[in-house]
Amino acid sequence: MTFPDENGFSVGDAARVRGVQGHTISQAYADGGIKAGAARAARLAYGVLSRRKAAEEGVARLARVLSALDLTALGVGSTLGVGVYVLAGDVAKNYAGPAVVLSFLLAAVASVFAGLCYAEFGARVPKAGSAYVYSYVCVGEFIAFIIGWNLILEYIIGDSAASVVKALSEYLDSLLDKSISSQLYSWMPIDSPHLAKYPDLFAFLVIMLFSVGLAFGVKESTKFNNFCTGVNLCVVLFVIISGSFKADTKNWRIPESEVPHDGKKNFGSGGFAPYGLAGVVKGAAVCFYGFIGFDCVATAGEEARRPQKSIPFAVVVSLLVVFLAYFGVSSVLTLMMPYYMQDEKAPFPFVYDQLGWTWAKYAVSVGAICALLSSLLGAVFPLPRIIYAMSSDGLLFRWLGAVSEKHQTPLVGTMVAGLLTGTLAMIFELEQLIHMMSIGTLLAYSMVASCVMLLRYQSSQSPHRAPEPVRPCVRGLLRQCVNLDRVTSPSPLSSTVATTLVTLYDLQTAVLEAISRQPVSEKKLAFSVPLVPWLPGVSVLLNVYLMLNLDHATWIRFAVWIAAGE
Repeated sequence: MTFPDENGFSVGDAARVRGVQGHTISQAYADGGIKAGAARAARLAYGVLSRRKAAEEGVARLARVLSALDLTALGVGSTLGVGVYVLAGDVAKNYAGPAVVLSFLLAAVASVFAGLCYAEFGARVPKAGSAYVYSYVCVGEFIAFIIGWNLILEYIIGDSAASVVKALSEYLDSLLDKSISSQLYSWMPIDSPHLAKYPDLFAFLVIMLFSVGLAFGVKESTKFNNFCTGVNLCVVLFVIISGSFKADTKNWRIPESEVPHDGKKNFGSGGFAPYGLAGVVKGAAVCFYGFIGFDCVATAGEEARRPQKSIPFAVVVSLLVVFLAYFGVSSVLTLMMPYYMQDEKAPFPFVYDQLGWTWAKYAVSVGAICALLSSLLGAVFPLPRIIYAMSSDGLLFRWLGAVSEKHQTPLVGTMVAGLLTGTLAMIFELEQLIHMMSIGTLLAYSMVASCVMLLRYQSSQSPHRAPEPVRPCVRGLLRQCVNLDRVTSPSPLSSTVATTLVTLYDLQTAVLEAISRQPVSEKKLAFSVPLVPWLPGVSVLLNVYLMLNLDHATWIRFAVWIAAGE
């Protein structure tokens, strides 16, 4: 166990850093020349960049008002967005056919792996900041900054507030026969190929309204989210029930002779999986992004009433609810109409039109609007907490972490985040925002899974005695890799071996067997990831695979953003 000092760092880490600073680089250079000075500089840099926060809860500065139901609704609302009304038709037509249900299943499994890792850390470190705080506790300041900086990018642009509010604006504009866009374009046209055709003041005002609501009352905002999420789930249930009356299993057994081939588009070979296993896997990669958003639950660690239990519960239940919704919607959609006839952008209004159920389109529209509103709240919620956590640690300007004494919310961070996302939504097109893919989110998922493995095999040192030195030899390391001595409690040597193997695992998967033979930590948690290291190890592999499938432009933007943060 470690005890946090006034800055939140463990006593051992703070003492180590102070010790490094006690002998300056210039003194080392004077005593031993360039080599000694360079070694001292390297140790100083390592000591600063690798210092870690204590895992204890500490004093919460934010109001603990959120129940398990509030957190679950927040996770469902931020994850089950408008994609439930769009994604199934797109994947069915272009990637997997009726086997879209299997694509959603694979994507759900990958998301559950990541979700279980988040659930354990939510029980272990119930603080605001999500993956940023988790990596700070386990790995160190440098990696934590990279994770936090990229989460800021993702929450601002990639799959959150700016893109969601822009989608809401365009959806309402289409329902009103383009009256909003035509009026704003006539008032304030923008003549630039890299910006929107007009400033979307509606999107800006909506996101600022949500930001003000969150800044002056988290509990009240979550009540609104609970209502929108409930309506959204009711509409999803309506879609599943109404679609089941027109379901026909023949649409899952279409012979290849009946599949159209027009030369422009190949619709596969018919049957349940017309595009084969490769299509199912490609569809799963697309469907995975429909599950992104549950991690916002983990950012509420300081605002949950019983975070050690409610956060794991909310993460797991929200992913289960979202999967059942996607599975049910994709099943009835492909049973109602052949996969190759689906409309990628608005599958259910199109299907209901074909069936002559025009009235049903309005129910879907209500559900889509509520889904966008709950997604928007779930998107606006996490960013201020990331900013609050980083500024509290001194990695961003400290004034960004100011907390309202009356409302106990990160007031300044919330309003700054609202201004940033509102401005981006106002001046950019939706397509430009969506192209900022979720590389930061996948990186965060991988880091959290790696941190679970690191902490599970970490040795516990008493804070009142000096750390036991590690003097490894080749023979000792090899024996510890397979634990020939049957060590039952973590030691400095076993922790060193496990840490090294987790690092190597990012390059070589065969070391999982060696990691699994290391003695595990005896610390009792309210929730623990099962099958460690296998489950988090597979999670890392899946996340890395999805990251490698992102386009080059995304990696370039990622590199530029990291350079800007440095």
